[in-house]
Amino acid sequence: MLARQKMPQQDPKIRRANFKEVALGFSNEQAVEEAKRCLQCKKPKCVEGCPVEVKIPDFIKHVANGDFDSAIKEIKTVNALPAVCGRVCPQETQCEASCILKKKGEPVSIGRLERFVSDIELAKGVEKPQKPKPTGKKVAIVGSGPAGLTAAADLARMGHSVTIFEALHASGGVLTYGIPEFRLPKTIVNAEVEYVKKLGVTILLDSVIGKIETVDDLLLDFDAVFLGTGAGLPVFMNIDGENLNGVYSANEFLTRVNLMKSYRFPEYDTPVRKGKRVIVVGGGNVAMDSARCALRLGADEVTIVYRRGEEEMPARAEEIEHAKEEGIQFRLLTNPVRIHGDARNWVTHIECINMYLCEPDGSGRCKPMPLAGSEHKIEADVVIIAIGTSPNPLVPRTTSGLEMSKHGTVVAKENGETTKKGVYAGGDAVTGAATVISAMGAGKIAARAIDDYLKTK
Repeated sequence: MLARQKMPQQDPKIRRANFKEVALGFSNEQAVEEAKRCLQCKKPKCVEGCPVEVKIPDFIKHVANGDFDSAIKEIKTVNALPAVCGRVCPQETQCEASCILKKKGEPVSIGRLERFVSDIELAKGVEKPQKPKPTGKKVAIVGSGPAGLTAAADLARMGHSVTIFEALHASGGVLTYGIPEFRLPKTIVNAEVEYVKKLGVTILLDSVIGKIETVDDLLLDFDAVFLGTGAGLPVFMNIDGENLNGVYSANEFLTRVNLMKSYRFPEYDTPVRKGKRVIVVGGGNVAMDSARCALRLGADEVTIVYRRGEEEMPARAEEIEHAKEEGIQFRLLTNPVRIHGDARNWVTHIECINMYLCEPDGSGRCKPMPLAGSEHKIEADVVIIAIGTSPNPLVPRTTSGLEMSKHGTVVAKENGETTKKGVYAGGDAVTGAATVISAMGAGKIAARAIDDYLKTK
């Protein structure tokens, strides 16, 4: 059995001081050798684990033969954002988790091979795709994140006229404002968006649906609407001191750093407080991203505070390992109870209590409980709250007949159909905060349902 190829990376001591991409990608030789590890199973379980239905053995076979052009063409028959997926998709819990090689060793590096062929194509220049015969039907997409872009691409391939309405001044949604440059370069996101536009999709920026127009208004001009508005509303802990100067939601902090490029201030005019002792509260990928950004901004000490143990952390194992390599400290089984400030209302420290784990809670994870008498403080001048997000209520509040759950998410069937005729939804707007690839899968499913609806309308 061939050994799994190791992805070259920046040295942790160097990368902790820059925003350049951490993973450097396979060489041609490495990609071919890795592809040769694939057993080309007759009934590939890996495909069942892919939310966007990439024919994994087929594209990998092309890579093994050195035919990189055919490999990317195979992927793009179903996935319009392969360079994104190859970087941020949690393959280790999806396609690679089902790889038969994992039973006796390490799975094929499916995500890294997808990234490799995508980067080859981007370097050569993306060919303009052929456009199908127009159907005469028009679809509005609200939000240009992974769900919206995927739905738009698939609907455009079906021949429908598609217009995306994006609230921000740049496309990409969470791909642009939420994921740091060192994990997902914005040149990659922009290139993927340009490909979607080449399919015939129109993207209108600075277009806040619920303000300039409502979904009801859109239905006067469009035959169907897809809501891919994501979950960009930050969740706080509701403890004393969260309104002090120096306290950020992870959403605001990452938006300033990523979308507004505050790490290059004053070249870009959106500043961010560059603390020396930074506390990040949370254990997911967003917490890891926030901590690693704070370190790169010049913090002397960055600490992740999480109320459970490492095994319960929802972040990808790779992201946790990268954070440790870069010197991020972890205070596990620790929960903040109050944030303290000085006379000018600037953060000085957080008050915490140790936790212990008892029976599993509703999520299946062990429930954390406070340990009496373990109160202590951690000094800090910046605190970033990264405990989750929820959908923005603007679109639902301005849309008649759209049922919402008690959690603020859009109620939709498995195919994305909502309670309002002609309106479909998918991604974080329906599930709450989840992964990029799950949002893309939802966009793909909804596109099929919309196509069926338009054929019968």
